This record gives sequence, C-alpha cells and structure tokens, in this order.
Amino acid sequence: MKLIIAIAQSIQSYFSSRATKTEKRALLNNPGSPVIKGEVMKAVGVVVEYNPFHNGHQFHLNQTIEQSGADVIIAVMSGNFLQRGEPALVSKWARTKMALLGGADIIFELPYQFATQNADIFAKGAVNILAAANCHSLCFGSESGDIDSFNMTLDFLDVHEDVFQTKVKEYMREGVSYPTALSQSFKSLSPNDQLLDLSKPNNILGLQYVAAIRSQKLTMEPLTIIRKSANYHDEHFASNSIASATSIRKALFSHDGQINDIQAYLPPTSYEILAKYQKEFGHFHSWENYWPLLKYKLLQSTPAELRKVHEVEEGLEHRLLQAARSAITFEAFMKEIKTKRYTWTRLQRVCLHIMMNIQKETIREMTSFNYLRLLGMTSTGREYLRKEKKNFGLPLISKLSTVKEQLELDIRASRIYALGFHDSEQQNKLIQREFTQPPIQVD
Repeated sequence: MKLIIAIAQSIQSYFSSRATKTEKRALLNNPGSPVIKGEVMKAVGVVVEYNPFHNGHQFHLNQTIEQSGADVIIAVMSGNFLQRGEPALVSKWARTKMALLGGADIIFELPYQFATQNADIFAKGAVNILAAANCHSLCFGSESGDIDSFNMTLDFLDVHEDVFQTKVKEYMREGVSYPTALSQSFKSLSPNDQLLDLSKPNNILGLQYVAAIRSQKLTMEPLTIIRKSANYHDEHFASNSIASATSIRKALFSHDGQINDIQAYLPPTSYEILAKYQKEFGHFHSWENYWPLLKYKLLQSTPAELRKVHEVEEGLEHRLLQAARSAITFEAFMKEIKTKRYTWTRLQRVCLHIMMNIQKETIREMTSFNYLRLLGMTSTGREYLRKEKKNFGLPLISKLSTVKEQLELDIRASRIYALGFHDSEQQNKLIQREFTQPPIQVD
C-alpha cells in the first residue's frame, strides 16, 4: 500500500509542476538551463555517518527529496571517528564519494568536538551547520516516522521538565546508564500513545534535532521518515535488501573482510568503493587496529592524567587501568570495563578521547566553530554553492593551508586514524590526503 501511495504522489507531483524534482536536479547539471537560471534553490539537510552508505540510506535520500520538495540535499557527515566512539569503516573521503554517488549533493564535515559527543551536543553541532548553509528543512530517519509525535513530546517534556529531570537523577543514582534513565523517567510520567518511544535510538536523536531547532529559534522545518526494515542496533540481516550499518559491519568483520556477503545491501557504487579501499589499504578500520595504541596510552598514564581526559569520571580511570594490564584484545578490554552504569557507546567514546588525548578543558573551550568544511559536491551542489555561499552564516573552507588552527582536532583525528594501518607508506598516504585532497566532485 505504501508503495502504491508513493507512486500516486509522484505522478500527481509530475503534473502539478512544470518540472519534477528529478528533472530539476538533472537540469542543474547543465548550468545554462533556462529552467534553473535565476531560480531560488531550496536545500534540505541530513545528518549522517554512512558507515557504510547502504540501501537504507539510499531510500532515506530519495524520500527526503519527495518530502521536502528541495532541489539540493546537504549532508553533515562525521569525519573519521563517529558518535559511537569508533573509527569509521573507511575514510571520510571514501564515504563522501559514496554519499555523492548515492544522492547527496553537498557534504560538510561535522567537527570532531561535536561528532564524537552525546546526542544533545552531536545534534546541536549538526543543526548549526545546516542552518549556516541556509537549509530550509532537516529530514531524519526515526522509528516513529511521525513528526507530530516529536513536537508533542517536546511540549510534554517542557510542561513536566522539573519532575522529569528529578526522575532522571533518581534513576542515575540507582546505577543505570543515562539513556536508560531518560527512557525510564519518561515512562514514569505516563505519556500517551501519541508521544515518542524514547527507548528507540533514532527517536532520541531525532528529538534532539527538533529541540536544537526550537532552542535556536530557527525557521528550519523538521521532517522525519520511518526507518525501513532494519533497526539501528540490528546485528543480523532483517531483509533481502535493507540492513542496518551495524549488521553490515558485523558481517564484514565476521567473515574476515570478505565483502561478497554484504553486496545485496549496498548500492553498486558503495560496493565498488569498499572493494577499491580494501585493495588499496588491505583492510577496513576497526577498534582492534587501534588497541595497541590505546593500551600503550593507558599503561603510560597515571590515574591523575586520565582524570583530565574528557568523559573520564567517577573513578573510571582505575577500572580502565586495571583492565588494560590484562586485556589482550579491544573487545576483551571493553567487556572487562563494561558496567550497567556506562553504555558500550559511552565507553568507546572515553577510549577514543584517551587515544586522542582530548582534555576536558579542550572540549569546554570548543563550544562552537566558525567554518563550514566542504568535503565534496555534485554539479547540483556546485551550482547551489555558487548561488548561495555569499549568504551563508559561516565561511566556506575547502583547503586546509590557511585554517590549520581552526581544524586542529580534525587534523589530529585524521593522523591517528591513519595509524590503523601498520604499513608506514599507507599511513603517510592517508595523512597527506587530509592536506592535499580537494573537495570530491561527482557529476
């Protein structure tokens, strides 16, 4: 039924406008087109990691254009390290190309100090970038699929804020993780069926996007699309063509990097890019590649030094040091330090900040950014930048040569990321790419 409705809406849209969205995007590849010349271009934003870009992401981008009526999709993408505190499967440059070939038009990098934080900070950083790029809407995937439920949930929480925060603190004192405390506190307020299920990860993140738009009084319209077939944390394939990035990565590493098993779940372009990356560098990135670096960093640190690292709190440094002395692998180390209090994701972010030597003071001082770093664009995206960049809220950066200080954390992250390879030539190749790679262009 949903497919029939979607087809009917597409037909209706075709006859109600002088050009379909697909036609307009195609015409943008010809800058001399009389249909596009002088026309205001509408941009919709998405917040992504694409680890890797799969068929579900392709569906999201297609639906984003249909829902928003936009001409251009602007993606804010995490760099080489992700919100779950783990290294991306392949570099941000490879993922940028996947995204552009998959339907995005402009890719901006989400800076490290936002990309590797909790949902609140992650969302605020991404929304700020999209607002600065003049996006008229933001479209995200969710388990709900109903934008009204997000607005009603925020209204509900505004009314019950004091009680809600008190409940969160009570559950935290019982030793549960912060996400669990949020979910249980919300349930204790007896919300009605029209509100969100805050035990679902994409609902939680989507709520933060909508909250960020509200708190900054932006005119950006929030839109949401229901996740199709696979849930965010699914570890096994749920259909013949749509799978979560988690299940794709698990299958990849379970079969020693053999990519044939995941081919059905990726667009052909993504599959080709993964195959080329594997051939060029020998393997994909995982935490196990960085375990020797993390273990060394832990074993040469004192408890006092670790307490200065961002997100190391409540005596966690002692648990980290004890586990580092005996663990042979990263997975064994994580199982040793895991408690009910800390989620796996939170602990991975702690490990990342230790390896990166990110101090609490550094993060406190970097609460904002003053640039938009361009990673790639299509012909459509290039035309949008030509027309709109003079009106952007932040300056556009495409070269590192003049702005190294502003990008210090992202440069450090790229250098550390390259150490996931054992071959020094491969390391240097990836490190130099950070400085020599111009924005990727796809027509």
